[in-house]
Amino acid sequence: MKKSRGRTSRKRRRKRLQKFMYGVNCSQKLEYIKLKKWLKDRGFGDSSLRPAQFWGTGRGLMTTKALQAGELVISLPEKCLVTTTTVLNSCLGEYIMKWKPPVSPLIALCTFLIAEKHAGERSLWKPYLDVLPKTYSCPVCLEQDVVQLLPEPLRKQAQEQRTAVHELYMSSKAFFSSLQSLFAENTATIFNYSALEWAWCTINTRTIYMKHSQRECFSLEPDVYALAPYLDLLNHSPNVQVKAAFNEQSRNYEIQTNSQCKKHEEVFICYGPHDNQRLLLEYGFVAVDNPHSSVYVSSDTLLKYFPPLDKQKNAKLSILKDHDLLENLTFGWDGPSWRLLTALKVLSLGGDEFTCWRRALLGDVISARNEQQALNITTKICHFLIEETQHVLLQEF
Repeated sequence: MKKSRGRTSRKRRRKRLQKFMYGVNCSQKLEYIKLKKWLKDRGFGDSSLRPAQFWGTGRGLMTTKALQAGELVISLPEKCLVTTTTVLNSCLGEYIMKWKPPVSPLIALCTFLIAEKHAGERSLWKPYLDVLPKTYSCPVCLEQDVVQLLPEPLRKQAQEQRTAVHELYMSSKAFFSSLQSLFAENTATIFNYSALEWAWCTINTRTIYMKHSQRECFSLEPDVYALAPYLDLLNHSPNVQVKAAFNEQSRNYEIQTNSQCKKHEEVFICYGPHDNQRLLLEYGFVAVDNPHSSVYVSSDTLLKYFPPLDKQKNAKLSILKDHDLLENLTFGWDGPSWRLLTALKVLSLGGDEFTCWRRALLGDVISARNEQQALNITTKICHFLIEETQHVLLQEF
């Protein structure tokens, strides 16, 4: 007869399961102790949120009490935020104000992060810098052979992102050199491409939206970035809703949840209704069971299923381009998007139907043949994308 397990054994098992489900509290780690003390010195009161390691999402914040809809999750004082005002108040300020042409708010923040990281123990922001990721998984950081495995539209965006960051670095080198008197080491060594890539990813993946008034010392790009220590440990979920804004009266950045959260569960915020390709491009991760998931169809994929000798092909493409229907063509959870079906219907117009293209754009049924051809090609594209994905997965694994 099998021996029954006692109460102590059941408690231990329950405790192990809870750790698996809820995550492991990490607030006792030295880096988080120092961060909380640093934040307290800047006016951040105790919060019910604790750093924790979760099975599905990695590092995040868990709540030590049940949260109700409408409850304030976190309120972070302005003194804790890193903004362009922070940068101008630092030793970099006078250099930024006299540099022509003006640097962008983005490059000002990147420069600040690189300089403070280089300062090490001398940096007033060290407790925050110590908990920032050392590396990122955004496509801009991936090896080229890995980028080649991405779906074609995302691969194109990843390459554009890489080019943009490289151009940002090249156009900022002269400004970096102007800071030489602040450093004993050569600025070319401190402000290298790798350092800028890390700073750019930190800002791109971790900043909150906070609009600032336009200042003459900066270029005309929007000044809307703010790094928010501790708050930026909150992970994304497409299934929650929050209200987030800077409170002008309290001078705190506040997040209010519109969802309930049980004690010891991970607290999430929503970065926006983004599909997984957007999440991977901008933040370096994908969301499981994302209701906004989409599979993108490139114009090259679209056109391979239509006769190359179609006399009206160029005219059809011109119509689609004029009406912005050659981009953002997708499949979602509920099938092909309206944009994709409309583009296919226009391309499927017969010679005697071409004059009806305006009606096709409005969603009218042109003919049974046109409808059927558009659906047949939709099916072929869907099968092609599935086969392409399977081929890439076999390549990788």
